[in-house]
Amino acid sequence: MFSISTTPAKQSVSETITVYSGRLNSATLLEDRRAAILGLRSFAKDFPASVASGALRCLIGSLAKDGDDVDTVKIVLETLLMLFSPNESSPEASDEVVLWLADEFTQRQENITLLLDFVESNDFYSRLYSLQLLAAILSARTERTEECIFTAPLGISRLVATLDDQREAVRNECVSLLIALTPTSTEIQKLVAFENAFERIFAIVAADGSLTQGGRTVEDCLILLANLLRRNASNQSLFRESGCISKLASLLEGLLQAQLSNADIAVWAQAQRNRNVYAFLAVLRLFLLSGSAGVSQNQQAFWKQGLVYNILQLAFSREEGQVTIKAEALNTCGDMIRDAKPLQETFAQLMVPAPLLVDTGEDASSTLAAKTYVIDGLLDLTLNSFDQSAFDLRFSACECLKAYFSNHSEVRLHFLSRAIDGYMAAAEESANILTVLLRPDAAALARDPYRQWFASVIAFHLLHDNPTAKARLLQVTEGDSSKDEEVVTSIQTIAAHLITSITRNDDARISVGYLMLLIGWTFEDLDAVNDFLAEGSNVQSLIQAISHAVPAKGVLIQGLCAFLLGVVYEFSTKDSPLSRTSFHSILSKRLDREQFLERLTRLRSHPLMRDFEVTSQKHHPSLGNSLPDIFFDSVFVDFFKDNYSRIGRSIDRAPELEISVMTNGVQKGISRELVDSLRSQVGDKDRALQESKTKIISLEEALNSREAEHRQSSEAAAIELSKLKASFDNAESGHEEQLRRLAQKHSAKLADQERHIASFQAQLAAREAKYQNELLQAQQSAHSEVERVRLRADAEVADLKASMNRLEVDIIKANKSKALELQKLQEKNSRLVAIEVDQKTQAENRNSDLEGQLQKARTTIEELQRKVERVEKTLSEESGAKRTAQTELDDLLIVFGDLEEKVARYKTRLRKLGEDVSEGEDDEEDGPDDTDGEVD
Repeated sequence: MFSISTTPAKQSVSETITVYSGRLNSATLLEDRRAAILGLRSFAKDFPASVASGALRCLIGSLAKDGDDVDTVKIVLETLLMLFSPNESSPEASDEVVLWLADEFTQRQENITLLLDFVESNDFYSRLYSLQLLAAILSARTERTEECIFTAPLGISRLVATLDDQREAVRNECVSLLIALTPTSTEIQKLVAFENAFERIFAIVAADGSLTQGGRTVEDCLILLANLLRRNASNQSLFRESGCISKLASLLEGLLQAQLSNADIAVWAQAQRNRNVYAFLAVLRLFLLSGSAGVSQNQQAFWKQGLVYNILQLAFSREEGQVTIKAEALNTCGDMIRDAKPLQETFAQLMVPAPLLVDTGEDASSTLAAKTYVIDGLLDLTLNSFDQSAFDLRFSACECLKAYFSNHSEVRLHFLSRAIDGYMAAAEESANILTVLLRPDAAALARDPYRQWFASVIAFHLLHDNPTAKARLLQVTEGDSSKDEEVVTSIQTIAAHLITSITRNDDARISVGYLMLLIGWTFEDLDAVNDFLAEGSNVQSLIQAISHAVPAKGVLIQGLCAFLLGVVYEFSTKDSPLSRTSFHSILSKRLDREQFLERLTRLRSHPLMRDFEVTSQKHHPSLGNSLPDIFFDSVFVDFFKDNYSRIGRSIDRAPELEISVMTNGVQKGISRELVDSLRSQVGDKDRALQESKTKIISLEEALNSREAEHRQSSEAAAIELSKLKASFDNAESGHEEQLRRLAQKHSAKLADQERHIASFQAQLAAREAKYQNELLQAQQSAHSEVERVRLRADAEVADLKASMNRLEVDIIKANKSKALELQKLQEKNSRLVAIEVDQKTQAENRNSDLEGQLQKARTTIEELQRKVERVEKTLSEESGAKRTAQTELDDLLIVFGDLEEKVARYKTRLRKLGEDVSEGEDDEEDGPDDTDGEVD
């Protein structure tokens, strides 16, 4: 017979993964399970979907089952991490697989809790890989993972405690995980903070080299710190009360000392230092967000720890190439003093290194050590830095100045007064905003249009919503009238420079700056409007600028010119140099309504105005020496958008309708309401006057008729009066006689009444004596009765006392008997309590014995169940073998039946041939006969 050798069929990947998964699920030996996991790991990178669908739950179950074996845990966690980050070339790699993996963990709380248990492990790989796996799950299903970690027992506490791990890889991975866990959830931020996270973060920063020598870890720690503090008043309060502000101050002091050492530093190290410092400044600014709770307290704490001064030193340091850091430092400094009046007033006294070094003829060391007041330094940076690469620094210096006099009218007025004094003294001050605005330098305008723009913005902030400052600046003039010189006011000078800039087609930023200043100045200021209209050419020049075609950025200028005209018309009056009626006529003839509104609309919809809030106000490095597209100030943009509709409707308001303005509580201009009220009152009085005249005429007629009637009645009355007088005299004489008779009768009656009174008095005295005798007798009988009652009461009292004595004796006897009974009851109760305690102890002992027996019975039942399972498994195997053996036996019986038939035939043939065959030879000759039969 020939045997053909066949090679086994090659298994597919899915079949192999299924085999490994089944082996992992059913293997009883740890080594077999570990071998299955290694096999699955080899497929995880290239076939993540197959491994996940076939073995994910087995892998997670292995973590729970073999959690005590660090080697098994390590390869399981590695396999799971590979599933989350497969090879890019894998045909099964997809985001859906990652989401499905994350769902398997987050939909079962115990899976996340299991990973958190490994975070507590001392094994390096168990802790590291579990942190990385949590980060991968968090990245895929952020909200659900946050909820699982938040609700897990001591979940946050265990993560934060990992920050104390001295192994950098584990510690850094924990920092990264906490960064991903804390950006949005306020509750998680609070839990992390209350686990002493601030102290641990500062310890990591100090161990890694602080701001000066620290690497990416320091930056990550500051990012984590920012996550914990961002718009979280509770954490900010905890940070402040824990004394962590002083640690921020210490970090900054260490940075400044490192800068003073002038030590050489590699380019990559300098770049990382800059990132660290930028992140540090971002953390500081989180405490100072406008509108947040506790900003004032944070500002006070920063000032107390010297952070404001040190931030200024950082901003004005001599190091080259630190524009971004210095600009952010100035922004931070502005936030530290904004709207804080005590700090704003003290801020101007700080000294900083002079930003622009001037050759004074002295040695270099004294020049480098030159100091200046911070306000002068900020003005120098803003107005006299012509390097376009330092634009961000100039812009931040301007923002810091705006923060210095933000919402502080006294500081703004003081700043303006200093500028006016310097300008009037004709001092050579290049950093004076009024000198820049009113005496522009043509050479400076050509190379740096932002000089005028910054000066205009600063002046706009000084005058905005400040009538006192507007009036003060309006008094600044040029020219001496005593010398027959033309007197030109400051607002007319700026308007003239604006028109010149537009006419010469200078950079649009210059004109925009002037227009922002004039709009803010003339808004709700009638005096400024009248001063502006005093120069008749101003309106004509603005209309001409609006009407003519302009380059691209001219849209901004035309829109602002239209807005300025609208503001001036809105607040003009009939007494203005150009009356309101004439002004309206000019606008209607030379600038129709549609053109006026179209210019405003184009400005409102321009990207620089419309998208101002989302547009970066910084100089992008790709621009090189080109100017950035920054044309507007943030406060002006808000002002423009708030008043856009009002100014747009101003052209439709009739010239007769003037606007009243309240300035410092005093109304300026004519009140429209007052005029309407007076007109209605005048009309009412006219109508009342006509009605009064009519009534007077009718009353005069009635008076004349009444006078005639009165004369007639007077004559009749005189006649009647004479008659009455005669009758009165007759009656008077008769009355006197009657009075005499009545007096005599009255005297007689009076004498009779006196006699009656005397008799009554005698009777009254007799009755009084009788009543006194009866009273005396009654008193004597009452006294005797009282005495008798007293004696009877004394006898009753004696009887009561005797009864009380008998009752007291009875009570004493009763108390003795009750005391004996009570004592017997107490003794009986004590015996019963003792018996009950004994019985309770015995019952507890029996209960514990029964519990032990129950536990043993449960153990025995579990063992019996396992034995039954093994027996059932053995029986099933034996049943299969029995069926196999039965099948083979049936086959053998069939073969034996065939053999018996053959033997019978062979015997028959032998007998026919004459051979003797006994019955006992059947089995012995069966083989040979069979062979012979084959031969035959």
